[in-house]
Amino acid sequence: MKTPLLFIALLLMINSVVTSQDKDAFPVQAKVENGIIEGNYNTITGIQTYLGVPFAKPPVGDLRWKAPQPLDNWEGVKETKKFGPRPMQTMVFGDMKSRSNGVSEDCLYLNIWTPATRNTKDLPVLVYFFGGGNVAGDASEYRYDGESMAKKGIVVVTTNYRLNIFGFFAHPELSAEAPYGSSGNYGLLDQHAALKWVQQNIAAFGGDPSKVTIAGESAGSIGVSQQMASPLSKDLIAGAIGESGAGINPTMTAIPLAEAEKIGLEFATKAGYPTVAELRKLSTRDVYEIYNESGRFGFPAVIDGYFLPKSLPEIFENKEQAQVPLLVGWNSAEIPGIALMQGQPYTEENYIAKVKQLYPEEYQEVLKLYPHSSTKEIEYSATDLASDRFIAYSTWKWFDLHRDNSNQPVYRYLYSKLRPPLRDKNLASGLAGGTVRRDSDAPQMPEPIGAPHACEIEYCMGNLHLVEDYAWTPEDFKVSETMQNYFANFIKTGNPNGDELPQWDVAKTNDKTPPVMVIDTTSKQILAENDARYQFLDKAYGNKD
Repeated sequence: MKTPLLFIALLLMINSVVTSQDKDAFPVQAKVENGIIEGNYNTITGIQTYLGVPFAKPPVGDLRWKAPQPLDNWEGVKETKKFGPRPMQTMVFGDMKSRSNGVSEDCLYLNIWTPATRNTKDLPVLVYFFGGGNVAGDASEYRYDGESMAKKGIVVVTTNYRLNIFGFFAHPELSAEAPYGSSGNYGLLDQHAALKWVQQNIAAFGGDPSKVTIAGESAGSIGVSQQMASPLSKDLIAGAIGESGAGINPTMTAIPLAEAEKIGLEFATKAGYPTVAELRKLSTRDVYEIYNESGRFGFPAVIDGYFLPKSLPEIFENKEQAQVPLLVGWNSAEIPGIALMQGQPYTEENYIAKVKQLYPEEYQEVLKLYPHSSTKEIEYSATDLASDRFIAYSTWKWFDLHRDNSNQPVYRYLYSKLRPPLRDKNLASGLAGGTVRRDSDAPQMPEPIGAPHACEIEYCMGNLHLVEDYAWTPEDFKVSETMQNYFANFIKTGNPNGDELPQWDVAKTNDKTPPVMVIDTTSKQILAENDARYQFLDKAYGNKD
């Protein structure tokens, strides 16, 4: 039988692609707690990569909706040269471009980039949690790639964690079977398990387990705030970076266990599978489709008495959080004002009516804090109010709680760089970051007046060259260099200053106009101008008496 020429050509093509991917690398091995793994050592960059490294048993079968379990040891060498599967999810956000090996419940894998040579030790470590509302995202995305940060002398780890129904589903029976007496928070426990793995293994990659900084954006930033607050994780970290988000009312705040169990039981009963035994017998596809058909946007985190014993404000006010340096901030236009106006034009009448609807008793105070003297001012005020309600206020509250309840330095930024145009004219920017396919029926997005949600990720991680959606300019690369250097300095020393960067001062306790680093084409420190807005919202959301 003759082998078809087409088949031979296909084999040669595949071999050529594989060879081109590895042509500058040779295999390297590392001994971790459970066995030997093999990654790649790139001779051009000097960076070693270990991708798709398991850090817990696959949470499948009887381990679905259980806390992550320790790995068994393996014999021989486990190859870790490609990203593992991403957590179960639908494609919710247009800016998520995964490099993962499929989608699976078997998703508990992390990735390592290290600049270490054979004699290197005690390097600082960055563990980065991806964003996506706890319903989407994964650690393989281009914008989280760790090579650029590793080139600055940092061991970088990105980690998966379970999402949506697979990661945050609570149920009375799940609480009853758990040794710690509660349920939900599996995605947060996955993050914690990854941090424990780093403590036990990062020295094998030249990292220092006593110099671990955790960072994240949006839901990842919320995870950072929760890991700081958790008695399980607070002693595993030396620093924290939060980009737009904290688990504080009204932003993805944790709810009491009894309430979470009730939500989960009602969901399961409505789906026709009220018991955990029935739910665990379902295929991945069935759980996935049942969840998607429900129209839910995930499940909330839980004040479970285990991972989170109390709300975040209570934990911080009692000084029970990780006492570590914190670098935290948000973007200048997290979400457009049209989200607040719900499509109504920026007229004084429409704006006042919306503010009265939201704050019937305090609307006059709100109108002073978010003024309306012109159409343009209304656009800015609507954007500010929408952004504050969405995620900026909760991030400010985290900042305020830590500076008032720790003796550690706290640094605050405002990311303000306008993004350049999209390369693909068939795409448009989404409401809260990301891109969407242009649709003739879709509402026309306004011209941006600030930096939208999630846009800073590729800048701070030094990954503009990997994100091809936008027509980057020299100014963008300048901003990226500034922001990445601030982050790298902080990861190394707990202080962002250095490298001839503009001076960035610590925010002091009870300072009404604390220093804020405005990160833009020309970055500069200013004194906070609008914190009265956050003081008002603090009372409105019941986080301050």
